[in-house]
Amino acid sequence: MSLFWRVFIGNAAIFAIGTAILALSPATVSWPIVAREGIVLAGGLAALLVANVFLLRIAFAPLERLTRFMRRIDLLKPVGRLPAEGGGEVGEVIRTFNDMLDRLESERRASSARVLAGQEEERRRIARELHDEVGQALTAVLLSLKRVAARAPADLAAELEEVQETARTSLEEIRRIARHLRPGVLEDLGLVSALTALTTAFSEASGIAVERRFHGPFPALRREAELAVYRIAQESLTNVARHAGATSVVLSLVGRDGVIVLEVADDGRGAGPDEHEGGGIRGMRERALAVGGALGVESNGSGVRVTLQVPVAEGGR
Repeated sequence: MSLFWRVFIGNAAIFAIGTAILALSPATVSWPIVAREGIVLAGGLAALLVANVFLLRIAFAPLERLTRFMRRIDLLKPVGRLPAEGGGEVGEVIRTFNDMLDRLESERRASSARVLAGQEEERRRIARELHDEVGQALTAVLLSLKRVAARAPADLAAELEEVQETARTSLEEIRRIARHLRPGVLEDLGLVSALTALTTAFSEASGIAVERRFHGPFPALRREAELAVYRIAQESLTNVARHAGATSVVLSLVGRDGVIVLEVADDGRGAGPDEHEGGGIRGMRERALAVGGALGVESNGSGVRVTLQVPVAEGGR
C-alpha cells in the first residue's frame, strides 16, 4: 500500500471513530455552548489529534530513519545499508537510496584507485629523475671537487672540504627523498622488509622508539594493496612525528582470517573529540578504500591507534 493511502486510511479511520462516538453517545451540543460541553469537545479533539499523530509517526518512521542515515553518510567510511522497511513508495525510496550508495562507493573506489595510481607513477618518475639526473650530477661535482682539492693550495683546502661536505650532504638528502618517493625495498624484498626499513629510518630521524610486531604467515597481496599498507604506515608514522608528541610507537602486522591487519599505536597526546580529521587521515582512508580495505582511527586521550584491514580476497595476487 502506498504512503498516500496509508495516511488517508488512517485519518479516515480516526474521523469515522470520532463520528461514531458522537452519533452513538448521548452527548449533545447546545447553543451557546456551555462549559461542560466545551470541555467534552476539547477532550475529543485532543484524543483525535493524539491518535492522528501516532498513526502519522508510524507511517513516516522509515523516512525519518532514512534521513538520519543520510546525514551521517561518508563515502570514505563505508557503512551498512538501511533495511527497506515499509511498503510502497517508502520501501522503494530506501531501496533506491541503497542502490545509489552502492554505485557511489564503487565509483569512488575506482576513481580513488586511478588517482592514487597516477600519484605513485609520478612519484616513481620524480624519484628516477632525482636519482639518475640530480644524483649523478652531484656525484660528478664531488669527484671534481676531490680533484681540485688535491691540487689546491693549503689555504683553500679547508674551504674546499666544506664545499665537499655540503655536496655530500645534499647527495644523501636527495637519495633519502628518492627512497621516500619510491620504496625500492618494497618492490625487491616485500612488505615486512619494507616496514622494517621504514620504522628503522623513522626511529633514527625522529628519536622515537618503534616496537615491531610481525605475526605471520602473510598471504601474498597485490602490488597496489602492499603499497597501500606501506603508505598508510608511512603516513601514520609521519603524523606521530609531527603531532603526537609521543615517545614510543608500536607497529604490528598480522595475518588472520583472510585479512592483513596493520596497526600503528603511539603513546602521545591523542586527539580531542572535537578535532576534525586532517588531510593525512583522509588520504589514508582514500588508499584503504581503493584496495577494498577499512581504516579505523581511535583516540582515548593517551595516544592514537590507526588500524587498517585489507581483505586477502580483494588484494591477493
